[in-house]
Amino acid sequence: MIYAAGRGTRMRPITATTPKPLVEVAGKALIDHVIDRLDRAGVPRFVVNVHYLADLVEVHVRRRAGDRAVFSDERARLLETGGGLVKALPALGDGPFLVANSDAFWIDGACDNLARLIAGFDPARMDALLLLAPTVGAVGYDGDGDFELGTDGRLSRRRERTVAPFIYAGCAMMSPAALADPPADRFSLSLVFDRLAKAGRLHGMRLDGLWLHVGTPKAVAEAERAYLASAA
Repeated sequence: MIYAAGRGTRMRPITATTPKPLVEVAGKALIDHVIDRLDRAGVPRFVVNVHYLADLVEVHVRRRAGDRAVFSDERARLLETGGGLVKALPALGDGPFLVANSDAFWIDGACDNLARLIAGFDPARMDALLLLAPTVGAVGYDGDGDFELGTDGRLSRRRERTVAPFIYAGCAMMSPAALADPPADRFSLSLVFDRLAKAGRLHGMRLDGLWLHVGTPKAVAEAERAYLASAA
């Protein structure tokens, strides 16, 4: 599942006419960086949700991926990350699946992080395995982090008035069981993560490499510099 429905308000004025998934970093649309990772991991089919400037996203993805892409239409109403995923579940099938933000952008280290995430998912122990980036050193990020990672791989939320060591890097492996009994038609996936964390079913895996938060026009330039430096 690739999330591509958001308005990208913090990316304005670029997103006034260009949906955020089509904003280019290092000469390639953000969503194409994600699709390239899926290709390398051997993912044959994916669902893309659309809402803001949906026609532009659909045309681009169809040209890029053809029949491999299925669209989950949220033109009438944006369902947020949780509701959008529930709506897309019939197209995702009965088994575990990947979830990726269209701006989930990182530079791999020695290992392919997506392959590690897929291989590390164990439905007997977890309902979601989140890719995590260290809070300190993340390019374009100035927040307080999201999670603490236990020695057993389980995640807990950041405590009040603290800086958590890890950020959710916008990519996860999940089981359909994680979406059982959704709280509403429209809700954030963070609510699911909180519920799974309390049940001990939310796990994390540290990213090998550098995570880049591409949330503003300034961050696009920072991401390009880091990307080009890694390729040099």
